[in-house]
Amino acid sequence: MRITTEQVSKYHPDKYADQISDKIVNYLININPTAKVAVETLVKDNIVVLAGEISGVELSQSEASELVRSVAAELNYEVGPIYNFIGQQSVQIKTAVEQDDLGAGDQGIMFGYATKDTASLLPYGHDLANRIIKVIEDDVKNNVFKGDAKTQVTVDGRDIISIVISVCHSENHDIDFIREYTQNLITLAIPETADAKFIINPAGTWTIGGPTADAGLTGRKIVADQYGTYFKVGGGAFSGKDLTKVDRSAAYMARKVAVEIIREHEDIHWAAVQVGYAIGLSKPVLLEITSNKGDISDLIDADRFRVANILKELEGLDLYELSKGCHFR
Repeated sequence: MRITTEQVSKYHPDKYADQISDKIVNYLININPTAKVAVETLVKDNIVVLAGEISGVELSQSEASELVRSVAAELNYEVGPIYNFIGQQSVQIKTAVEQDDLGAGDQGIMFGYATKDTASLLPYGHDLANRIIKVIEDDVKNNVFKGDAKTQVTVDGRDIISIVISVCHSENHDIDFIREYTQNLITLAIPETADAKFIINPAGTWTIGGPTADAGLTGRKIVADQYGTYFKVGGGAFSGKDLTKVDRSAAYMARKVAVEIIREHEDIHWAAVQVGYAIGLSKPVLLEITSNKGDISDLIDADRFRVANILKELEGLDLYELSKGCHFR
C-alpha cells in the first residue's frame, strides 16, 4: 500500500512559533514546576504575537521579549515588535484541575504508537522524512541552505516511490546547483534513497523563506509532530502547554508505553494505545491497547495514566528541544 507523509524543518514558520511557545513553557515551569501554562505564538515577518493563559507564575514583557529573541537568534531570524497578550488562567479551569488528585487540564483523546519497522520505532515513511529533514538542518552551517524546508515522502512498504523536497537556499546558488547538491547530500547520508525519484524545489528558486514568506502558528504541524499519516493523532497540539494538559502529556505517555511493550515482547511487532480524559478528572475515561497480537490492555498498569503519575514519569523532559521536530524520537 502506498502512503505519503511529510516533515518540516525547525526553521519552518510554524515550528518557529512552536519553539517560541515551548521556550516560554520551559522558562515558566522552571520557575514554578506547578505553574499552568498555555501559550500560543503567531509570527509574520519580524512581528511576534503571544497569547494564552498562565497561573502560579508571572511573565514580564522584558522576559517574554528575551525568550523570543533567543529563539530567533538560534534560527537567524530578525525580531521587531513583540506583542504580549498572555493573561491569567480561568479561575474555573484552575479550580477544576488543582484538586488533591490532580485533574486533567482538558478533555480529549490521545494516541500512542510504536513499530519495530525502524530503529526509531516510528513508521518507515515518517522516519525517513524525519531523517531527510535532519540532514538538511545539519547542512545549514555550510551556507547553501537557509534552513526553512519541507519534505514529502511516498513509499510502498519499504520501497521509496518519490521524495519531494522544498528547501530555502542562498542567493549565491542557482536552482540547478541546489537540486543536484540536495539530491547528492540526501543520498550520501541516507543510501536507501539512491534509487528514489527526487523532486527538488518544484516551484524553482526559493531564497525568501521563514516568517517573511509565510505566517507561522503554534500547533499547526500536529501530524508531522507525531506519526505522519500512518497512525491516528489526537485533536490537541503539543507545543505551548505544560504537562498537565493531557493532550500533550498523555500522548507522550501513550507513545512511551507502546515503545516499552514492543521492546519487552518479542512477538509484538507493533502496539497502539488509545486514551481519553475528561477535564478535571484524574483518571482516563478510556484506555485501550491493541497490537498485532490483539488486545493487550492487561500488559500495563492503568494507574500509570493517572495525571499525577504521568507527570512523575515525564519529569525532566526538555519541551523546547522536542518542539524542534517530531516529538517522538
